[in-house]
Amino acid sequence: MEVHELDGSSSPGDAARSVAEVIHRTMSEVSAAERRVARTILSDYPMAGMEPAVKLAERAGVSAPTVTRYVSRLGFGGYKEFQQILRDEINARGANPMTLPSVYTADTPASRVLSKVSQAGQRLLDEGFAALPSSEFGLAIDLTADPRLRINAIGGRWSRLVAEYLILHLRTMRPDTQLLSAQRDEAGVALVELGRRDVVFVLDFRRYQDDVIDLARKAHRRGAKIVLITDVWLSPVAEFADVVLPLSTDIGSPYDSLVPAIALVEALAAAALARIGEDAQARMRLIEQESTEPAT
Repeated sequence: MEVHELDGSSSPGDAARSVAEVIHRTMSEVSAAERRVARTILSDYPMAGMEPAVKLAERAGVSAPTVTRYVSRLGFGGYKEFQQILRDEINARGANPMTLPSVYTADTPASRVLSKVSQAGQRLLDEGFAALPSSEFGLAIDLTADPRLRINAIGGRWSRLVAEYLILHLRTMRPDTQLLSAQRDEAGVALVELGRRDVVFVLDFRRYQDDVIDLARKAHRRGAKIVLITDVWLSPVAEFADVVLPLSTDIGSPYDSLVPAIALVEALAAAALARIGEDAQARMRLIEQESTEPAT
């Protein structure tokens, strides 16, 4: 099994992998007993991993040596190192514009800012997309292009913009698409209508929003498929999502970048358009005709 690099001190733009993401990626590579450890950690992530190894083993129904062997398989030097990485990750997950450092100062020339942002953005796309599991992206395309399913999207305070961008793309090529709101009264109406023929794209990035997570969990319980677009630290929605698409977002400023999420949405829309084919093309032609035809 491959040793997975997890360095909590990675620099901006590095495609650092969270512990949860590595656990997800390696689930099929470990023994049945180790998978029980993995699922126990993910069921109460990241706090389950902060428990003593003996306690975690007890919760998972395995021996303590199984826990330490599993942690070693993930690439850690020991359980102590594993927990230290989790502590660093907890701090990173809770970061906000007031606590994140910036590589810029008031004296940084404008040309330097443009150059740094361009370089960092390119790294995020190149490294982040290279690390995306193609099987997960393929499944997201399958769900998006399936005419039997209804496509929904929801995002948080900032990521709602990307959720809306996804729906704006998809509604031109297929019917049954809608943007959801996490506000209590609107969410209640949406949940009554969600079921097994629904797919819910959830965009949730660090400082994860409880109302978005709550709606996603309830939609999952009603049988909807959940496609999560998140950061490398993984929204709690990853615990029950059917598809998880993690992205690097650290661009070296106090604000995480939405560029990778926008690019991913554009890639998904392009792939879905190709998959749907002539039906999508016919719909787009009709929309164009109706929108440009002069009023009578």
